[in-house]
Amino acid sequence: MNLELRHLKVVCAIAETGSVTKAASQLGLAQPALTAQLQRIERTLGGPLFDRDRRGARPTALGELVLSRARVLLPAMKGLQDEAARLAAGGNETMSRYRIGAVGGPVVAHLVHRLAEAQPEAQITTHASYYVDELAAMVLAGKLDYAQVGVCGDALPSAEFGLVWQTIAVNAVCVLMPEDHPQAKKNEVDLAELAEEHWVAGAGDTCFADCFAAACARAGFAPRKMLETDARACVDMVELGLAIGLCQATFRPPAGLASRPLRGAPLRWRLVLGWHPESPAAGSAPKLMALADEAYQDVITRNEAYMEWMRSEPEVNGITPIAPVQEAA
Repeated sequence: MNLELRHLKVVCAIAETGSVTKAASQLGLAQPALTAQLQRIERTLGGPLFDRDRRGARPTALGELVLSRARVLLPAMKGLQDEAARLAAGGNETMSRYRIGAVGGPVVAHLVHRLAEAQPEAQITTHASYYVDELAAMVLAGKLDYAQVGVCGDALPSAEFGLVWQTIAVNAVCVLMPEDHPQAKKNEVDLAELAEEHWVAGAGDTCFADCFAAACARAGFAPRKMLETDARACVDMVELGLAIGLCQATFRPPAGLASRPLRGAPLRWRLVLGWHPESPAAGSAPKLMALADEAYQDVITRNEAYMEWMRSEPEVNGITPIAPVQEAA
């Protein structure tokens, strides 16, 4: 038997679901038929691809080798098919489907809004995750076209997945606090003056927690407590007085809370858009980047306190400048 792409899809499905039974359901096959197919694949490759027991199916060393190749070959073949279809249709570079993953934040909502206005006939879907690496892996596997994520200001996502990452903007990290907090009366907050506070921030897999601890050390203290949870719970904890939060400049505080940048921007947040350079999405990436830039401006201009701070601190190192205000004629 010659190994075919459909066989690689079977191996990937079993690895992703962790079960031959679940993979059979995902692929629309009977479990005995899939088991027999797996056995034929294993005979062709010369050994077992999975260790199977009551806990499920886990790749063997040979299985990991096959999976590593399959995760490159399958997206590449999908890209070839998409490019061929575009060429056959006359070389039209406009995509008809956009699958966008995002860690969170309002930029992706405004990006989807602008994309829908620019191309109303397109099918647009989104996928949310707290984890940059998870989204990058989905782009590599051809399950997403783009990933819009955030990382610490001086970093970019891991190069392990072979994606292109372009920066949308770099912002100062802000402090989320009640409007009656003493520091909320200022247009910026000195981190050293918050040494006695408890803190809360969103979940994720970036180096932000380490960068925050380092910034506190430079300010002369160690943070008393850092809680990690989802965005809604962060807001609730700040409203309840359990902690003050760390948030993006694009975050719009609810009534009763205020967002203030940290003086000197000791912590920065980089918003980036990623795609695979050999995927069909690469051809539409300039268009998506332009829309992402516009989406960012839509969002950042709603934060009047941050805009005012930027006007008073126009040369903060590494921070993306705000767009000039257009005056009426």
